[in-house]
Amino acid sequence: MPDQIADRPELRGDCARCFGLCCVALPFAASADFAVDKPAGKPCRNLQDDHRCGIHAGLRQKGFAGCTVYDCFGAGQKVSQVVFGGQDWRGGSQEQARQMFDVFPVVRQLHELLWYLTEALSLPAARPVHAELRAALEKTERLTGQSPGELAVFDVVAHRQEVNVLLLRTSELARAGAPGKKGKKKDRRGADLMGARLKGADLRGASLRGAYLIAADLTGADLRGADMIGADLRDADLTDADLTGVFFLTQPQLDAARGSAGTRLPTSVAHPVHWAARL
Repeated sequence: MPDQIADRPELRGDCARCFGLCCVALPFAASADFAVDKPAGKPCRNLQDDHRCGIHAGLRQKGFAGCTVYDCFGAGQKVSQVVFGGQDWRGGSQEQARQMFDVFPVVRQLHELLWYLTEALSLPAARPVHAELRAALEKTERLTGQSPGELAVFDVVAHRQEVNVLLLRTSELARAGAPGKKGKKKDRRGADLMGARLKGADLRGASLRGAYLIAADLTGADLRGADMIGADLRDADLTDADLTGVFFLTQPQLDAARGSAGTRLPTSVAHPVHWAARL
C-alpha cells in the first residue's frame, strides 16, 4: 500500500477500541444485504454486550453481507476513545448516546476524506497540488478534533465538496500520462454500467468516479491507473482484471465485488477473504 496509508493505522477500523457504533448508529433495511430492518440508534440484534458481533464469522451466510463491506476508516475508535473520551454510549445519558450516534457518521465521512487525501499525497503525478492537499489534510484532521456539539452540526457535505475539487485535480494529473489511444475519451464518471459486458476492456486511466458497475463483467479488464472513487462494484466480476495503480479504491468497494487469484490489485487494498474459495 502507499507508504502514507501504511503509516496511518488510525484510518483503519479497530473494533476492539470502538463501542459497536456502526452496529447501533446506522440504519439498514431488509434486502439482499441485510436480513432485517433496523432503525438508526437501535442496536443490531447481533450486537453482544462486549460490543462484538455475535455472528461475525457467518455474516454472509446469515444474510448480513452488507456488514462485510462496511468500513468506518477508523472513525469508530476516534469517536469512542477521543471525541467522547472512552465513554460508552450504554453508560451515559440517552442524550449523550444520541449525540454520539449523530457524530459518528460525520467523523466517518471526515476519515474517509483523510484516506483519499493521504493516498493523493502518495501520487507523484499530483505533486503540483501536494501543498494544497497537505493543507486540506491538516484542516480535515483538525475538524475531527472538534467537540461533540460542533461535530453534530458540522456541514460535512460542504467540506466534502471543497476537498473534492482537489481530488478531481489530483485525478486529472494522475491519469494524464496513462497509456491508450491518443485523444480517446475515458470519462465514465457516474456512468450506468450495471451488468455491462466489459470483459477484456481497456479502461487504463479511465475516470470511473461514481460509476455504477453493479454485476458488470470486468473479467480480464485492464483498469490500470483508473480513478475508482465512489464506483459501485457490487457483484462486479474482477476475475483476472488488472487494477494495478488504480487510485481512490477502498477495501469496502473491493469487498463488494468478486475476484480471483489472478486479480491484480494496488497495494492499498487486500484480496477479500470471501474470494478465498476462488484463490
